[in-house]
Amino acid sequence: MRCLYNIAMKCYGAAVACAALWNGKARLWRSGRKDLFERMRQSIDPTAPTIWVHVASLGEFEQGRPIIERIKAERPEYKILLTFFSPSGYEIRKNYEGADYIFYLPLDTEANAKQFLDIVKPQMAIFVKYEYWLNMLSELRARSIRTFVVSAIFRQNSVFFRSYGEMWRTALDTFETIFVQDENSKKLLCNLGCDNVIIAGDTRFDRVAQIAAAAKKIDIVEQFKGSSRLFVAGSTWGEDEELLLQLANDNPQIKFIIAPHEMEQSRMAKIISQAKHGAVKYTQYNKNSADNQILILDTMGMLSSVYGYAEFSYIGGGFGVGIHNTLEAATFGLPIAFGPNYHKFKEARDMITLGAATSISDYDQIKAWFTPLRDDEQHLTTVSQISKEYTSKHQGATDIFFKTVFRPRLIF
Repeated sequence: MRCLYNIAMKCYGAAVACAALWNGKARLWRSGRKDLFERMRQSIDPTAPTIWVHVASLGEFEQGRPIIERIKAERPEYKILLTFFSPSGYEIRKNYEGADYIFYLPLDTEANAKQFLDIVKPQMAIFVKYEYWLNMLSELRARSIRTFVVSAIFRQNSVFFRSYGEMWRTALDTFETIFVQDENSKKLLCNLGCDNVIIAGDTRFDRVAQIAAAAKKIDIVEQFKGSSRLFVAGSTWGEDEELLLQLANDNPQIKFIIAPHEMEQSRMAKIISQAKHGAVKYTQYNKNSADNQILILDTMGMLSSVYGYAEFSYIGGGFGVGIHNTLEAATFGLPIAFGPNYHKFKEARDMITLGAATSISDYDQIKAWFTPLRDDEQHLTTVSQISKEYTSKHQGATDIFFKTVFRPRLIF
């Protein structure tokens, strides 16, 4: 079975090489790994104690960030190596100041795993949420390197619980402690005989609390909003934007900020052309732009602070592969709506149950959700309070991790 896994890894690398001929993301994946080990040798201090933190992409980076920054603040003797698998995470955060070294993770072959660990010599390895690379975990296990996974979530249909999942079940033995998000994950792992599982919750709650506390003042948003109420839609896609345009056109007294997930010029042009009460891009905003009803956020890194100006929110992606980050809006106490593809996200399911969020499939449903919030101030206050309390209640995963991992270890 391991032989098949190794063949699959080589086939994956070959497929990316072919795709790189026409696909920009694949080109970044390959070029970012060119001369990787040589660049690591030149950068990493082999004499310094190093903690390696691995994340798949940007979302997992945000989950790992509270842990990285806590280690830097309280255990400054450690260097932090941060690795990414995906270009969409690495390219955005390759200059992150919280880590001492930032690289791509090499393709998971036996030789790469050995060479990587020979260079890094980590005292500890932390995987965020998932990414169970079998060769890397096997080599960590062979070297007795303290290894953890944080904010993990397991489902019955995952490979660990299938008849052919023995390799992945063995890989779980690598982890000194598995920090999971929920009770169901712990029960599933206990059924496999894992007794090293702690329910810690999701470090994203700690991260969004940090974001809210450090929210930036944005003059353009303040000028645009004025005395109006504001609806912020984050990480939107085409189907989301069609509903939001209609909602904005039917509610001229409400200001809207739309932050597309991918800033395609054609989609932004469509919003501008179809907005009955005016729309303008953030980068083209001037003193005469405040009369527009819609502001298109065509810039990066601002959305989390923009939520702090809103009364209502919508999270995109639910008509595609899945919704984006709901917690950045919830931490500001915002009512939330999103499309129908949300079931993989525990926080979305939780907030629907509590009444802080709603899933919609068409315009009639988003209108039915929004109208009472718009017209009934007490209803808006109640829903907002539920949303805020949900995020506050679930903070603390970083503390649990830190106190468990860095507690004094008894030596017999």
